[in-house]
Amino acid sequence: MSWLITFFRSSIGRKLIMSLTGIFLITFLIVHLIGNLQLLYNDGGEAFNTYAYFMTNNPLIKTISYGLYFFIVVHAIQGILLAIYNRKAKGSKYAVNTHENASWASKNMALLGILVFAFLMLHMGDFWWKMKQNQLDMVTYASFDAPVKDLFTRVSIAFQELWIVVTYIIGLLALMFHLLHGFDSAFQTLGIRHKKYTPLISLVGKAYSFLVPIGFAIIPLYIYFGK
Repeated sequence: MSWLITFFRSSIGRKLIMSLTGIFLITFLIVHLIGNLQLLYNDGGEAFNTYAYFMTNNPLIKTISYGLYFFIVVHAIQGILLAIYNRKAKGSKYAVNTHENASWASKNMALLGILVFAFLMLHMGDFWWKMKQNQLDMVTYASFDAPVKDLFTRVSIAFQELWIVVTYIIGLLALMFHLLHGFDSAFQTLGIRHKKYTPLISLVGKAYSFLVPIGFAIIPLYIYFGK
């Protein structure tokens, strides 16, 4: 076991952990976006509130969510440790590629990661924490057999505040740049590089990095300008 601990403490081991947890979080973002887009339905929040009820009461989903929280923390900690290691070893802020033609995102992944993590804490504090602490009203729907927490109203109220909307857009921009480098970097670390597949992976990565943050950004903008 000592060799395994030594490996995961090494630069390669840390990059491997970053890649695996990053791919898991990338997958989660798709699921989260699909659920959140139900906020756009013109049904008074029924679709979104019943979706949120399912996500917080299904035993399997709840178990997966604990894994999600764990992976977020591990990804953040490993990112910080890797940034410190690279700075000491190569004198850079986040050294995956220290060549002069390296992208801005690749040189500032630690900063982008901190911004994304801060954005995530704001997001969870404003919605997830209030729901967990039973600070939301209950609402019933004729098509649903149980009262549910009215998270839709809380989200609608929050996104009527300009400063919250602006903060979300900034956080999503940081996420976009973080993904632009992180997507390719994750597959490169895992050794998935081939002249036939790499261009496709890069294309999918760029499309994902733009479309997913845009999808999330549509929600606060739609609610704010539709108020």
